[in-house]
Amino acid sequence: MIAEQELKQIQAAHPHVVEQMYVWEAPVRLWHWGNFLAMITLMVTGYLIGSPPPAIGGEATFTFMFGWIRLLHFSAAYVFAIGLVVRLYWAFVGNSHAKQIFMLPLTDKQWWKDLWGGLKWYMFMNDRPRYYVGHNPQAQLVTVLGYTIPAFFMAFTGFALYSEGKGVGTWSDKLFGWIIPLAGGSQALHTWHHLGLWVLVLFAMAHIYAVIRDDIMSRQSQVSSIISGYRINKDRP
Repeated sequence: MIAEQELKQIQAAHPHVVEQMYVWEAPVRLWHWGNFLAMITLMVTGYLIGSPPPAIGGEATFTFMFGWIRLLHFSAAYVFAIGLVVRLYWAFVGNSHAKQIFMLPLTDKQWWKDLWGGLKWYMFMNDRPRYYVGHNPQAQLVTVLGYTIPAFFMAFTGFALYSEGKGVGTWSDKLFGWIIPLAGGSQALHTWHHLGLWVLVLFAMAHIYAVIRDDIMSRQSQVSSIISGYRINKDRP
């Protein structure tokens, strides 16, 4: 985040090319970082559940290693799922940027045109990107396809698998138990859920790369904006 004194110095030196806009509201920022921690926990514990570590010596009653892994996974899953519901709610009550990861303007011809123009920037075919207040079209598309849809998929399939341990007739079984036979059985659902993990891993890698790259090359704040809420554009035409 740019310090206030530094921002004033930039604005004094270039008053016509620096602008600061409030984009990401506090609930969005809190959700982003809480979701980040939940995803890291889910990815690590989910990988260990799918590929268990070797057995350790001693009485299992006293180690309980895999039990702790499952407990962390289930706890993070609740944070992830509840956060997703709250984030969906905020898409309706927040500012216009809050709904961008849930809705794509597919009927907007200019959006499609900007999507192609932005892809050329990411392929190093343009030396300057277009400036956007919120997400650019590429970020919108990748986030919806790489995070939003997979996130709901992981929440639904995860709670379906969770219902097997909770038992028949529990809330998770009543709400999500129907997914197990639809997926072709428990083992098949485990496989689909595990594959969803890698979709989110790939999205996280692409997301981190893109925001850091844009922060350095586009002279438009990315990383600091999800901390402060303010998007700063420097050298804007």
